[in-house]
Amino acid sequence: MKKNLLFITLGTAIFFAGPIFAQTEKEVNKMLKNLHWLGHDSFRFDGSKTIYFDPWKLSKNSKKADLIFISHEHFDHFSRDDISAISSSETVIITDKNVSRQLQGKINCQEIKGLNPGETIEVSKVKVQAVSSYNIGKEFHTQDSRKLGFIVTIDGITVYHAGDTDNIPQMKDYRCDLALLPVSGTYVMTADEAAEAALAIKPKIAVPMHYGDIVGSLADAQRFQELLKGKIEVKILKQEK
Repeated sequence: MKKNLLFITLGTAIFFAGPIFAQTEKEVNKMLKNLHWLGHDSFRFDGSKTIYFDPWKLSKNSKKADLIFISHEHFDHFSRDDISAISSSETVIITDKNVSRQLQGKINCQEIKGLNPGETIEVSKVKVQAVSSYNIGKEFHTQDSRKLGFIVTIDGITVYHAGDTDNIPQMKDYRCDLALLPVSGTYVMTADEAAEAALAIKPKIAVPMHYGDIVGSLADAQRFQELLKGKIEVKILKQEK
């Protein structure tokens, strides 16, 4: 995480998001029990708040969300139907500026917060840093489109959801307990590149994502795990619905 953290003003309040890291792997493993991989880049965390990252292809009986994070506008990350299904008048949606503009006035929620990379906020005691997420040498997710990853601190654990990204230079400044990293190649990092990213970030635990739908397979996740054996603990989560 960058040394010079950014303050931004929302209304009349100023919020600060600084890192809070778990003290033991036991705490991180406890969080893993509450982390549900819903396929592709989609996750739900059941803690003091119910949080979704990039909800897509959710089951009809999915829990309502307190917070929804949307990394960018591509259909497999920004699904208006899924967002509507889990939103209520108490839900806060945190996303990039592009998706924020598209959602304004069209979703039943408490608030939509559109962020740029580098901005930080705090919502209901959940600390959030929006970070860069982009490709190098391909045009699917350009740096100037300002798509997002998120570093989120909740219940004493800091989670990094990378979004659709390559192994970008900024990652050396990202710090977290738990890193959710794409591994399938084509639109994002390959398993080999994701392993290099994990070594730069140094999370306590890394979880592979962005495989099993559209592009990538379990073999990519297993390759990622093998490359980090003895270096960083990798958990391959079973997909839930």
